[in-house]
Amino acid sequence: MDLEKRPPLPQPPAQPQAQPPVQPQADGCLAVAIRIPVRIVVLVLVVPVRLVWDAFAVCGRFLYFRALRPVGRAFAWLGRTLIVTPLKWLTEYVLTPIALGTTAAMTWLLKAVFVWPWVGLWRYVAVPVGKGLAWLGRTLVVVPARWLYVSVLTPVGHAIAWLARGVAAGASVAGRGIGVVLVWLLKAVFVWPWVGLWRYAAVPVGKGLAWLGHVLIVIPARWLYASVLTPVGHAIAWLAKGVGAGIAWTARGIATVLGALGRWILVAPAVALWRWVLAPVGRGIAVVVREIVAALGHAWRVAGHISLVVGRFLGRLLRWLFVDPVRWVYRAVLTPVGHVLRDGVWRPAAQAVKDAGRATRQAIAAARQSVRDARADVRRMLFGAPKERVPVGAAPMEPAPVPVARREPDTVAARTLGSSTTALTKD
Repeated sequence: MDLEKRPPLPQPPAQPQAQPPVQPQADGCLAVAIRIPVRIVVLVLVVPVRLVWDAFAVCGRFLYFRALRPVGRAFAWLGRTLIVTPLKWLTEYVLTPIALGTTAAMTWLLKAVFVWPWVGLWRYVAVPVGKGLAWLGRTLVVVPARWLYVSVLTPVGHAIAWLARGVAAGASVAGRGIGVVLVWLLKAVFVWPWVGLWRYAAVPVGKGLAWLGHVLIVIPARWLYASVLTPVGHAIAWLAKGVGAGIAWTARGIATVLGALGRWILVAPAVALWRWVLAPVGRGIAVVVREIVAALGHAWRVAGHISLVVGRFLGRLLRWLFVDPVRWVYRAVLTPVGHVLRDGVWRPAAQAVKDAGRATRQAIAAARQSVRDARADVRRMLFGAPKERVPVGAAPMEPAPVPVARREPDTVAARTLGSSTTALTKD
């Protein structure tokens, strides 16, 4: 008996409690009352449509895979065989060589007519003539002009430049004095009279007119503004503010009354109409439309299952009525008959044909060999036996090797598995 207190076991960390799944909102009594009749009616209307749709789909798929695709492939092969391949061959082996030859001929002809004559004219006429004209122009024009420039014009120009510099230096000294005199004369005639008129006549007269205007206009106008116009303006502003406040209070009252009347005459009936008539009717229409759409989807899926069952039943019925009997006939009747025909008729006939062919080939080979022997005997009787060839360097009494006939061998030597044709594997 353990009397000691054991330490408490570590507690596992608290797991966060999973949130309960959100329960879907229960449908109202209107939806429940509409759902079953609508689904029944829609199912009755949709099942024939789905059956016809699936039948058309199966027929279209069968027609596509068993008729249209093979026919399309046949037409494609036919078009490729009858049109594309001949056109490709025609293009590659007829039109392309003709085009290349025509292009080469036209290129050569155009060069011979338009390029080579001008190239020859430029190379053998224009260039030599141009070089000759250039040498002639350099000899008759450039060299004399250079001599004239260096020997005549340059010294004359230097002399004229020295003379012009002297004349310009004298003219500059005289012109500087004349310029000073002309400047003093222009200032005395056009500048100093106007400066004196401005300084001793216009400025004092302007100051007097400014003082007179300040005394006669500015000071009376300032007194009139401060003593008369400002109090009158303040009074007008106070009166306008009072009138504006009265008008604003009146307009506020009228707006309040009109707002209350509009709210009770227009807004409240419209809100009541929306809340108690249009919204419930809209919810009902929405429920009906939603249930009709859901019933169409449900009926389409159920009709699909029904169509699948009907299709499988029809397929199994067709299989029982047509496919299984044909398969049984093929397996139980046609296959044994075919095996009997193959083993009893076709194979013996084929073996007999092979044996006959082999015997025929052997007879033909024997006849050919007899013809060759007879031809060799006739040649030997008419022309004699061929002379024996003595190899170069052999002794007079040494027997010569017998030559091997190449054109008409005595025996037909066939290759076997033990024979070899390479030098490394020969004995």
